[in-house]
Amino acid sequence: MKINKLYISLFLSAGIALQGCKDNNFLDVPSRERVEAEDSEVIYTPEQFINGVYGMFTSWDYSFSYIGITDMLSDNGDKGSAVTDAGGDKLSLDELTYTSTTGSFKSMWVRWYKSIGRATQAIEYTEKYGLTDEAYKNRLVAEARFLRALNYFYLVRGWGDVPIQDRDLIKRESASEVYSYIEADLQFAIDNLPVKSAYAAKDLGRATKGAAQGLLSKVYLYQNKWQQAADMAKTVINSGGYSLEKDYATIWRLAGENGPESLFEWQARGTSIALGVKQYSQVQAPRGGLVKLGWGFNTPSENLLNAFNAEHDNIRRDATIIFRNSTLYDGRVIDAGVENAMYNMKAYSSANGGADYTDKNVRYLRLGEIYLILAEAANELGNSSEALNALNAVRTRVKLANVTTTDQAQLRQLIWKERRLELAFEHDRWFDLIRTKQAKTAMAANGKTFQDKMLLFPIPEDQRIQTPEMPQNPGW
Repeated sequence: MKINKLYISLFLSAGIALQGCKDNNFLDVPSRERVEAEDSEVIYTPEQFINGVYGMFTSWDYSFSYIGITDMLSDNGDKGSAVTDAGGDKLSLDELTYTSTTGSFKSMWVRWYKSIGRATQAIEYTEKYGLTDEAYKNRLVAEARFLRALNYFYLVRGWGDVPIQDRDLIKRESASEVYSYIEADLQFAIDNLPVKSAYAAKDLGRATKGAAQGLLSKVYLYQNKWQQAADMAKTVINSGGYSLEKDYATIWRLAGENGPESLFEWQARGTSIALGVKQYSQVQAPRGGLVKLGWGFNTPSENLLNAFNAEHDNIRRDATIIFRNSTLYDGRVIDAGVENAMYNMKAYSSANGGADYTDKNVRYLRLGEIYLILAEAANELGNSSEALNALNAVRTRVKLANVTTTDQAQLRQLIWKERRLELAFEHDRWFDLIRTKQAKTAMAANGKTFQDKMLLFPIPEDQRIQTPEMPQNPGW
């Protein structure tokens, strides 16, 4: 049984909060999801409203559309599954032939804006509720603002200029303005959230000061704000609240959930096996053979396997990839009859056994990435010594030799490579390729043609039909 987890309130995730909604009004979330106390005999607490924001991460969208536009697009992941199963739009994502009508973009555009709307509603409700404990009220607001920032971070990285929902539902604000909005939310979160160790056991998994600091360091990284990124990353590293998991493979097992390296995870809920992120493990689990664990989508690419092997990085390779005809750490045999040669180990749930739901947490942000943020930022600032120390802390864990070069250009490439190997299948590879301007070269090396218009996702066509005055991204 899973205990001491953040239990997400179901009534907001799947019940009354969605009554009367019209799915085509993508951005007008507050008008569709507002739950006023007078609408029911039950008075919902601010904490229940906040729980409903966390609950958005457990949606089916994160099991299929999300992995499509983060991993399958990139050189790390292939569509996988059966050759005859296109997975809806997943084959077009894998082959980079997607368009503005590709459904996964619409699904995540809607999901992220609905989450933002719910967070804003929770903030307003909490502020007006009449809580007398100011610190508690601010903590709840800070949790919602952290979650709102996280969702906007996906939107701005994917689409660039996007509407800021509580200002205008159609006008696309500049990416720099969206980033400023994100930074303000995260700074409030930093100022008002407790550290991870200060939460009671029942609240394990809620947003923390360290999570907000870590996310802000990443937000700075994506804007090339090197000094701010380095400073915030060092704040997390030097806080004493986190440490690298000694065994890299443990991070994605039950023993690693909410572990010493974890800054923020999307929490599974209930007793094993129950709820959690709907079908996240099943969709990516080995398909066919004697095991029949899942659908087999989002499989590691040969390109990624070659990258691990070229670095002699066996530890991270074997913690990231399930191989056909192998025995897993829990004794489960993946026989020779499975459909694909490789599967995503980081999505594997030992207890799941092919069930629709899984109790597996999805790791969102961890200390290993914070070290790599510091390494990259320090290198760009000309501080090769600090960059090497941070980079080699990550490499030492997986028994790889220290990097020693102080040449900035060479070190930059090595840090980018390290990000790929360390963070494979943690849903950031596509955004990293765009950010570092490696996308065209990397995708060509993976046998795919990257077009300049792919620097940004297309605004979903259904959104454009609803709001034709909203401009489309270039080329789409």
